Amino acid sequence: MISIVVPAHNESSVIARTLSQWLGNPGGGNPASDEIVVVVVCNGCTDDTANVARRFSPAVLVAETDIAGKTHALNFGDRISGAFPRIYADADIVITVDGIRALAKRLERGDVLVVAPTADINLTGCSWLVRKYYEIRSRLPSSREGIGGSGVYALSEAGRGRFGQFPDIIADDAYVRLQFRPEERETLPSVRSTVFPPRTVLQLIAVRSRVYSGAFELGRRFPELSVNKGESNNWALFALIKEPHLWSGLLVYCGVNIIARCKATLRSGSRTHPWERDETSRAAVSVDPAK
Repeated sequence: MISIVVPAHNESSVIARTLSQWLGNPGGGNPASDEIVVVVVCNGCTDDTANVARRFSPAVLVAETDIAGKTHALNFGDRISGAFPRIYADADIVITVDGIRALAKRLERGDVLVVAPTADINLTGCSWLVRKYYEIRSRLPSSREGIGGSGVYALSEAGRGRFGQFPDIIADDAYVRLQFRPEERETLPSVRSTVFPPRTVLQLIAVRSRVYSGAFELGRRFPELSVNKGESNNWALFALIKEPHLWSGLLVYCGVNIIARCKATLRSGSRTHPWERDETSRAAVSVDPAK
């Protein structure tokens, strides 16, 4: 049995799109219900997320908590979900049921403990600046890292045993990735998830600022995990300077990250961090994950 934990905070506009890939449409039968159990943890929701998810019952277990927070929701879901492999998926991404099966099958070999799909970035409705940013990002090593970039990762039982509860941190996915040496984790090029980025550059800066804040926090609280970092983007960025047609994109990419890093640095002394949740990407864009 494959278990999937989905933390969801006010995701009523997109949660059905995610669940329908695994379980079919509500009322139309759930072809994978005998092999997949989904736990949707509605945390601090003030919308209809829980009711939308319940339409997929009995294959979906819906848990509700008044505490808004992704790591709290992940721990809540862990207490309910008993099966392995265990997949953690954001509520606003798209991955097919065949993709879920492929992640589980890869873990069966036992030589890696955590796997993820490769992210496909859906730029529908995104501004020119956002498109330029992702044009550069697609050429960097970080774009090939699915554990933290694809919105989905899968852990074997041995992999989940590598750490206890999810700590109350910003970058839960980076925390999980850094629990494992590079040879213990894998991003599968043949398995894809669709990720919906911010549509405006201001929202992109806000999201990137949170990414930097999460990295700073991990460095302060868990410095020992830095030994498991992967390949840096720096040399790849320098190499792109040789291609004049990419200069406009490089200016956007570097500008966004410089501003975001400065914002995160200014906040680094604070004990509280605004969530910086992007709402522009949460309109229910239709997508064919088979393409």
